[in-house]
Amino acid sequence: MKLTFRWYGDSDPVPLAYIRQIPGMKGIVSAVYDVPAGEAWPLETILKLKRSIEDAGLELAVIESVPVHEDIKLGLPSRDRYIANYKTTLRNLGKAGVPVVCYNFMPVFDWTRSKLDHELADGSTALIYEEEVVERMNPLTGELSLPGWDSSYEVGELRRLFSQYESMDEKKLWDNLGDFVREIMPVAEEAGIKMAIHPDDPPWPIFGLPRIITGRASLERVIGLYDSPVNGLCLCSGSLGAGADNDVPELMREFGRRGRVNFVHARNVKLTGPKSFEESAHLSSSGSIDMYEVIRAMSDFDYEGPIRSDHGRMIWGETGKPGYGLYDRALGASYLNGLWEAVRKERLRREK
Repeated sequence: MKLTFRWYGDSDPVPLAYIRQIPGMKGIVSAVYDVPAGEAWPLETILKLKRSIEDAGLELAVIESVPVHEDIKLGLPSRDRYIANYKTTLRNLGKAGVPVVCYNFMPVFDWTRSKLDHELADGSTALIYEEEVVERMNPLTGELSLPGWDSSYEVGELRRLFSQYESMDEKKLWDNLGDFVREIMPVAEEAGIKMAIHPDDPPWPIFGLPRIITGRASLERVIGLYDSPVNGLCLCSGSLGAGADNDVPELMREFGRRGRVNFVHARNVKLTGPKSFEESAHLSSSGSIDMYEVIRAMSDFDYEGPIRSDHGRMIWGETGKPGYGLYDRALGASYLNGLWEAVRKERLRREK
């Protein structure tokens, strides 16, 4: 596996120089953040990002994400222009030598939490999803505001988007995803890029908006839309693990052996209800996901792709982007390193 770390560019309070000091760290997961969603990314902008990462002694391992414009998800006539722009971006990323692109197909919100600074028993803070709280957080009429998202959309824009999605059901969203996948995957193949779709977070509908990438059946369905290794998955242990019916190690093993795991997010969550959870330290005993078994499953199919310690608590007085501080993600990365070394050596002993 290749250890990577999410970095939000020059505005990120976590500098590349600190990331490089994490043992075993090889790559950076980043994106171009100053181009509006739906517009094509210029090649020079991509190359500038790549140079800044390489100058720090790291490599640009994954682009996360190239946003999918809402008009594509909605299947509007204007989607053709945005798909054409997406193809241009993929071609430019290919010219820059980017090997993996992560994306998602979640309507309006690409993640949902009820609180960004929930205090855990040890005094650290973490992201949390409480079903009963989220039910009172309708973005248009609810009594509670959306933590961290208020600046993402103006109220008028949200109303317009929600009205457009009123007639959208899972079937239509699947149809639109299928059209998108079949359009872009041949371009990804030509560009030498592996695509990795991120599961819905959380893996169930929110605010009346459909969610379709939620478990084994949907993962099977999405890779069947275009039969090629470039049409793969971002196997996110936290997003999938929030669904109690999802056996994350088995999903990793099944789709990895079929060559369809193109990126891994290693995140632990502690289930606190049927549709409630809190994000935890990466340690298996801290949450509901056996991270050792997840890593062992990766070893079983000799995973060589990128993995990042996904999300983290805020610890030791650190402040910054919720879920994306330095300290706990660095601890998580070191933990993943240790697990990988252990399972690889265990496997070598078995095979002697």
